[in-house]
Amino acid sequence: MATAATETTFDTEVIQSEKAVIVDFWAEWCGPCHAVSPVLERIVDERGDELKLVKVNIDEEPALAQRYGVASIPTMILFKGGEAAAFAVGAQPKGALERSLGLTA
Repeated sequence: MATAATETTFDTEVIQSEKAVIVDFWAEWCGPCHAVSPVLERIVDERGDELKLVKVNIDEEPALAQRYGVASIPTMILFKGGEAAAFAVGAQPKGALERSLGLTA
C-alpha cells in the first residue's frame, strides 16, 4: 500500500527510509498517473520486504516537485539510502518501469 508524503513527512518517509523507496509524483487530474499506479503497486507488492511506495501529489506539494525537478507527470524516482538513484517518466508497462528504475537483475 502506498503512503502519501508531504513536505513535512518526506524526509521521514523517503530520505530516512531503510528500504529503497519509489516516489510517485502524480496529480488527481492526470490520466497516465492513474494508469501507472496499479503497476507501481504490483512492483512494490512483489518486493515488499525491500521496497516501498510513496506518492506525492504535485498540486498539494509543489515545492517537493520543484525540489526534484519534476517537469511532467507521472514521474517516478527511486531513492536508495536517501539519494535519488534512478527515475522514470510517463506511464510505462511493468517491465519497462522496472528497467528504468534499475530494478531488474
